[in-house]
Amino acid sequence: MSRILVAMSGGVDSSVAAALLHQQGHEVVGVWMRLHDVADSYSEFKKSCCSLDAADDARRVAAELGIPFYVMNLEREFDAGVLQPFLTAYLDGRTPSPCVDCNTYVKFGALLGRARHLYDCEAVATGHYARRDIGPDGRARLLRARDEAKDQSYFLYGLRQDQLEHARFPLGDLTKPEVRTIARSLGLATADKPESQEICFVPGGDYRDALRQRAGWDPQPGPVVDGDGRRVGSHPGAAGLTVGQRRGIGMAADKPRYVSRIDPLSNTIQLGRREDLETRIVPLSGVSFVSGEPPTIAASPFRAEVRIRHRATPIPASVRPATANEPNRAGSWIVETDHPVWAAAPGQAAVLYDGDVVVGGGRIERATVSDAA
Repeated sequence: MSRILVAMSGGVDSSVAAALLHQQGHEVVGVWMRLHDVADSYSEFKKSCCSLDAADDARRVAAELGIPFYVMNLEREFDAGVLQPFLTAYLDGRTPSPCVDCNTYVKFGALLGRARHLYDCEAVATGHYARRDIGPDGRARLLRARDEAKDQSYFLYGLRQDQLEHARFPLGDLTKPEVRTIARSLGLATADKPESQEICFVPGGDYRDALRQRAGWDPQPGPVVDGDGRRVGSHPGAAGLTVGQRRGIGMAADKPRYVSRIDPLSNTIQLGRREDLETRIVPLSGVSFVSGEPPTIAASPFRAEVRIRHRATPIPASVRPATANEPNRAGSWIVETDHPVWAAAPGQAAVLYDGDVVVGGGRIERATVSDAA
């Protein structure tokens, strides 16, 4: 048996993860992470994983299980690895993926490091719905959860081999109803607690509040233009809009129009028809592969399914390195999908799958709009 640190958020999922490992005979250490100043307040509807009531719930479950419990301050690491990139992305006209950053840099970065060196733990476990195994080549693999509706592998694609080797996902083969049943059978305090449904550092649910309060954003009206560059209206502030957004863009039209491009330098928003936001070319930057290397080391493409947002349907695609005349930042690859994808927002994570196996992923650069036909 192993000594395992469980990141306990105060929710039912991480509570059951800790309980299962404890039942299996592992030596379990519970830790609640203090990540930002929301930890100084209570969540009105108990839907935040990072407020004082969440810490209280995590402590209560640890006591019920009879495991040691600690609070770990990771505010500095969270600010640098998650919060600042989140704010910068919106101000730059991109759409961030903070949960990806939190898993990569905080939970399986800073927390894992401290777990091994301060608590002598072999691994860090979370309540994520994902699976991990060892492939035929002896390397750790990340796989989708059995519960497709709850699968969270999308948010874990950035884990390196040295991180995945020490990661544990006890809920990977369970469904959400099964997790609730286990929690109730054990009488855990979090058995019927509502799920967290908000960005943890945005308690009110509106990221624009975070931009104002944490980045000093002062929204300035700017021009809204159509596909031909003609001004058709005025928007309330570019950082408060995202690609694919339809409402709140400062104009009315006879047919639906969506934000298709954001230019933060000129504070200009471009609109398009729904079909204008379809593309089959999705450039990615900062691409990483779970195995440590791409499926093929040659320049020829490899096949995969790509998911451009958490709930999006994976689309078959060919994936190849970017060439010299294409966007060519570090780790740049080009995804060419078999069918058009819609509203591939710059900054969002795009994750590559081979069946249930997560191949890797990266962040979307400005997509090339193509004829959907």
